[in-house]
Amino acid sequence: MQKTMRTAPSNFFTARRWIQGLLLLSLTGGTLLTIQQSIRNPVTQDGAETVQVKRQTLPIVVTANGSVEPERSINVSPKTSGLLKRLLVREGDQVKAGQIIAEMDDSNLRGQLAQMTGNLASASANLQKLRAGNRPEEIAEAQAKLDEANAVLKEAELTLEQDKALYADGALSRRDLAGSESRRATAKAQVAQAREGLTIQTTGPRIEDIQAAEAAEAAAQGAVDQIQSQLDDMVIRAPFSGTVVRKYADPGAFVAPTTAASAENSATSSSILALGTKNRIVANVPETSIGRLRVGQTALIQADAFPGRTFTGTVAEIAPQSTVQQNVTSFEVKVSLVDPEELLRSGMNVSVDFQVGKLEDAVMVPTVAIVRQENQTGVYIQSDDDQTEFQPIQTGLTMGNQTEAYSGLQGDERVLIGLPKSAKSFAFPPFDSRP
Repeated sequence: MQKTMRTAPSNFFTARRWIQGLLLLSLTGGTLLTIQQSIRNPVTQDGAETVQVKRQTLPIVVTANGSVEPERSINVSPKTSGLLKRLLVREGDQVKAGQIIAEMDDSNLRGQLAQMTGNLASASANLQKLRAGNRPEEIAEAQAKLDEANAVLKEAELTLEQDKALYADGALSRRDLAGSESRRATAKAQVAQAREGLTIQTTGPRIEDIQAAEAAEAAAQGAVDQIQSQLDDMVIRAPFSGTVVRKYADPGAFVAPTTAASAENSATSSSILALGTKNRIVANVPETSIGRLRVGQTALIQADAFPGRTFTGTVAEIAPQSTVQQNVTSFEVKVSLVDPEELLRSGMNVSVDFQVGKLEDAVMVPTVAIVRQENQTGVYIQSDDDQTEFQPIQTGLTMGNQTEAYSGLQGDERVLIGLPKSAKSFAFPPFDSRP
């Protein structure tokens, strides 16, 4: 029992000493912290903290939000509706311009092509026959028919002369004489017909017949070309080199023509796939900053998907027309991207810092030190006699937590970042007031 009584006070006093030590250490640490802050940022007589103004050369940066988008992007679909027979690529595949990426079902067109090809062959043969003219055998045959017709006519004329003499002597009836005259007329007509046939065979076809045959052949050739063109359209080729961004259809699906800018929901139900080129950055720059941007300026890009990593790019295009969203006017700026590893993917959100120039030997003051007093913008400075006075300034660019004072300060002053107790002023957000 006595041992226990002696031990308890000992533990009590030990704990008490520890507590006192901790309190002393905390007080000492607080004092040291206060001393360090006082050394780093001296204060005026009324307790306002001061900071030394500095001349600096700083990069001028315009920051904007944007997203990753392909430079070119289209929904690939057939020219005519039909069934997809083969799909030769997958999502993520790289394709070259003109490469076959899909084939449509063309069975119906094959039958039509065979029929049209036969019609063309018939029209061509007819035209060739007309252009070649008649063969010598055909001309000889026509000449033989004419000779035969002349012989028949000569015989008919001789018979008629004899019948006339007999009729004059009363040895032949009038009816028999009329029959002889009829046979001579028939023979004479056959001679004329045979002579005309020989003339046709000798001179060949008329120019009008040849022209009609040429027109028929051209029409047949046009029908073949039309079917062949439709067959060629059944083979889907890549319009440009790029990456297969998304697949919308599988073999056996019914697909139809769509526009390049069709909505994704519409494209999903009718297109074959989406094809895109290399990525770029599209940023929306506020109207107040667009005047500082130029084509060719460097841009630093940071993506939420890759924290701590910076990508580079170059301003490639500045939209001539603004866009207004939620009463905010901005301009679309397109940035060519340097991403050899192809880490950034379409649709990612990024932050873009446009390097638009440098601020040379500028007097920079903490933004929190800028106040407004009697319709003037300025800062409180600490004089040599440790007094404070208000100094009007004209502000320029704000870079981070500092703002340029391009007039009113020499660059060797100390400014107050807290208001003196006697001040009749208030904090004022600075703006670029350069003329």
